[in-house]
Amino acid sequence: MGQINRLSSDAINQIAAGEVIERPAAALKEIVENALDASSKTINIWCEDGGLSRILVEDDGIGISKEDLPIAILRHATSKLRPDENGAIDLTNIISLGFRGEALPSIGAVARLKITSKTDNDNNAWEIEVNGGQISEVRPAPWASLNSGTRIEIRDLFFATPARLKFMKSQRSEALAISDTIKRLALSRPDVSFSLTIDGKSNFKANAKQGEIEELRLERARTILGNDLAQDCLFINAERAELKLFGLASLPIASRADSRHQYLFVNGRPVKDPMLKGVARAAYQEVLAKDRHPVLALFLEVPPSFVDVNVHPAKTEIRFRDAALVRGLIIGALRHAIGNIEIRPSVSLSSQTLGALASNIPNNNVYQRDYSHQSDFGERSFIAQNPRFYEGGFKEAQNFTFDSPAAKPIEEIIETQDEPNYPLGAAKAQIHNTYIVAQTENGIAIIDQHAAHERLVLEKMKSAFENKNIARQPLLIPDIIELEPNDCERLLERANEFEEFGLVIESFGHGAILVRETPAILGKTNAKNLLQDLADEIATFDKGMRLKERIDEVLASMACHGSVRAGRQLSGFEMNALLRDMEQTPRSGQCNHGRPTFIMLSLDDVEKLFGRK
Repeated sequence: MGQINRLSSDAINQIAAGEVIERPAAALKEIVENALDASSKTINIWCEDGGLSRILVEDDGIGISKEDLPIAILRHATSKLRPDENGAIDLTNIISLGFRGEALPSIGAVARLKITSKTDNDNNAWEIEVNGGQISEVRPAPWASLNSGTRIEIRDLFFATPARLKFMKSQRSEALAISDTIKRLALSRPDVSFSLTIDGKSNFKANAKQGEIEELRLERARTILGNDLAQDCLFINAERAELKLFGLASLPIASRADSRHQYLFVNGRPVKDPMLKGVARAAYQEVLAKDRHPVLALFLEVPPSFVDVNVHPAKTEIRFRDAALVRGLIIGALRHAIGNIEIRPSVSLSSQTLGALASNIPNNNVYQRDYSHQSDFGERSFIAQNPRFYEGGFKEAQNFTFDSPAAKPIEEIIETQDEPNYPLGAAKAQIHNTYIVAQTENGIAIIDQHAAHERLVLEKMKSAFENKNIARQPLLIPDIIELEPNDCERLLERANEFEEFGLVIESFGHGAILVRETPAILGKTNAKNLLQDLADEIATFDKGMRLKERIDEVLASMACHGSVRAGRQLSGFEMNALLRDMEQTPRSGQCNHGRPTFIMLSLDDVEKLFGRK
């Protein structure tokens, strides 16, 4: 007897199910994609126990005829691919979501599957069942609607392969995966109504709308992402060669702690491509902290022949004919959008700030207490301590000044500015010598002076570097900086490249470096701290990588040392000059490390904090 055996059809189907149906969300995805391919306009979904006990999907598509039902549950049987005159199948021009013909037989091999369907040509509906690979006869079935459609019910998922159940996550985790899957599909098809009910509770609902598909996708994306986040998004629209990209990308200050909120659609197909994380990181590297991720909903339209969707049974992975072209298009579009951000408040950041402040405010009844029946003891006590407030009763004090020796007249701190209608308003005060408080037309802005100036310095240095116009500042007495010998070697190896950045250094014996010139834009800076930070940056580089290839990191380190430091008192002129520069500088809404440089609160928000509204 030979060593090679042919597997049974049951074993083949169970193996296929392991590739296609890894969890309940994967099974549901296949069923809903079939419904979309069947021209459905309404898809209703019910799930129980994370989809493991029951999944029910109803659609109003074209349906499956009585004759096709027995064929639909066979492996590699599909209506999506048609042979040409020579009997060949073209896999390079696939426009449907499904085409492999593996979903239904794979589900039927590991679960109890019932398919009920009706076409316009049938007088009544028909159904078929597949229980752990065992196929029933086709039989008549009740159908409530006169129209065509299909109802697919999955019960006891993986009952035929109980070992797979050990690898399932909690019911809550599986339910979250189902919800995420349906939202992705709903994002791609705003012309279709979706409803998802989990354990008897409505989880998601989106009504179909008519119009231009691009506008509808953006509108649905805003709905799914949420109102606050949608207002903190940038519109993306770019074309290159035969590729077209549009969608939404969040402001850097509206980022998330993980990449779950990054959606990529290729020709309407939701895909999970690791490339998206890479291009997002590359595009946002100047404005986002390393542990933060932007929110993205990007729709890429390419010729079908440009993409291979037949690289994975689940069809969530794809391969581009020219991946570099796609990466360049997405990175370029995102960078262009980020670089043209105007000064604007972040709705989500303002909401977070308002929530944090409100959580520390006593209950509103504090502001609504009735003092009419209280004794006048408190009033008499206050008058005794503050006689200037009392002239026959409480009166508005005029020309009142504090006696504290630390207090200064406001004119000494801030110059008068009568035009507060700038985006960042007019500076009114500096608190703790770190934060600038400005009055805007409709509220207040609070600016982190160091973070803001750090961004301004970086952008000026980048512009000067690109134009090969970085001014140097020769030191009257060169600085001698002592560092670890290894750090000295790292810096001296790159001395020629540092000179292009305006920093001139040379060796001064073992473990020491002589600094002759520094970039003029940095002003007076601590050379030792600057060199130490640069040495640390280089230590994280690949040895073969040139500084020019890491220009952003190098310039960011330099800019940090040339910025207005926290703790420095600024004049009113300096504060307003900083605000005006921010309004004219790209990406000034976040510092070089991705933190916000300012927050805004509307007057309504402030009045809510004080119980006025």
